[in-house]
Amino acid sequence: MVTIRRATGADTAALAELAAATFRLATPAHTTEQAVAEFLRDVLAESNFAGFLADPDRVVLVAEEDGTLQGYTMLVFGDPTDADARAAISIRPTAELSKCYLREEIHGRGVAAPLMAATLAAARERGAVGSWLGVNQENGRAIRFYEKNGFVKVGVKRFLVGGRYEDDFVLERAL
Repeated sequence: MVTIRRATGADTAALAELAAATFRLATPAHTTEQAVAEFLRDVLAESNFAGFLADPDRVVLVAEEDGTLQGYTMLVFGDPTDADARAAISIRPTAELSKCYLREEIHGRGVAAPLMAATLAAARERGAVGSWLGVNQENGRAIRFYEKNGFVKVGVKRFLVGGRYEDDFVLERAL
């Protein structure tokens, strides 16, 4: 059985391992393995997760089954720092759904929907009335999932991976 809970400092190593297992699933096919490795090293390493968990403007939730993390989400509260995202969204106060990942073998098992529901509830509990995210324009599966969960396209932005800018849609929904 999968349980959803708020991540703690004891989860940093497991979160870094989970990020390494799932980040590639969200990148375009042309993203090089070197670019993925650099992103994992520079943005999703264990030390980064320790910082995320210590940040009062972030909430990380995990989906856990039999002691193994199967998925995670991260909320970032406050206005977007990205100018394109800031211009695209219209519902404030907002929370960015910065990360939403599941292990590939968990896809289709009904874990994503309750993880998303818990994440949006956590955003509401902190006073957000809207949530937004950036998703690669080539990630059709994720786009369909987000739209199924009430997000709509409101703009575009760029996302840097491995020295190359990727094109993202900005999606938003009211909470």
